[in-house]
Amino acid sequence: MAEAPSVAAEVSRKRGAEPGPQTEHAPERKRACWGILTSQGSWADRSPLHEAASQGRLLALRTLLAQGYHANIVTIDHVTPLHEACLSGHVACVRALIHAGAYVNAATIDGITPLYNCCASGSVGCMDILLQNGAHTNTPYTHFPSALHEACKRGNSQCVESLLSHGVDPDYEVSHLGSPLYVSCLHRHTACSKILLHRGANVNIGRGNDSPLHAAVRQDSDDQVSVLLDNGADINLRDNNNQRPVELAPPGGKTQQLLRLFEVSPRSLSQLCRLQIRNLLGRSREKLLPLLPLPSRLTHYLEHT
Repeated sequence: MAEAPSVAAEVSRKRGAEPGPQTEHAPERKRACWGILTSQGSWADRSPLHEAASQGRLLALRTLLAQGYHANIVTIDHVTPLHEACLSGHVACVRALIHAGAYVNAATIDGITPLYNCCASGSVGCMDILLQNGAHTNTPYTHFPSALHEACKRGNSQCVESLLSHGVDPDYEVSHLGSPLYVSCLHRHTACSKILLHRGANVNIGRGNDSPLHAAVRQDSDDQVSVLLDNGADINLRDNNNQRPVELAPPGGKTQQLLRLFEVSPRSLSQLCRLQIRNLLGRSREKLLPLLPLPSRLTHYLEHT
């Protein structure tokens, strides 16, 4: 009786597996694989290929693929070995799985893709391989998990840069999260905020009436507040409770002082000119600034670097 689950589980994980004669050592190998699976408890539906990908064991992964394990084998939640390799940041395993036919846009039942997992782990190497092999940078529905939002949440600025370089909209909104800039402000990741703004993100788009500046002020992040103000944040926007950012600032803190000083000190002419020129250029043309026959100092000024 103990052998039945073993055979069923193993056959379900094989490429083109059909009932037929077994090799001499097949039962022993099946028992070994079943032992690995049951040892994982609630992860018992994970195959040895999932384990090899997760642990970065390239030789074992190649061996399993050669033995007939399918690169797109899924768990009950539709997690693939490629998901596992990306979540653990194993570049060589990602490359081997894709070479074996792994689907780069596979999604779990929750809409998680391998690209999303790269952003969760901060693995730019894995991300680049996925993007080179046709990974979709945008999700089909706004309630699906967003790779860009995850990178901003984790503070993985290199992933943010890579995604934006491949055409992801810096203002892409997820209904329950808001804009990527809002998420980066909410989690105090100034480097991500700077990259988003440099790539043309709208400084005032947040989540509903809650602006990125509101989020930064609630976190008492004076660095974030300074960056947002430099990029044209509106200090007079009101959130869902009809409050301005300065009204949310902790009393006596740096953030409150910064906002009050800004209220009585208008932006410099230099700042106003830069914002106006960038608005006239439009986001799609901002990346072409380095190609214009301008002095490097002027280019840096317009890029705000």
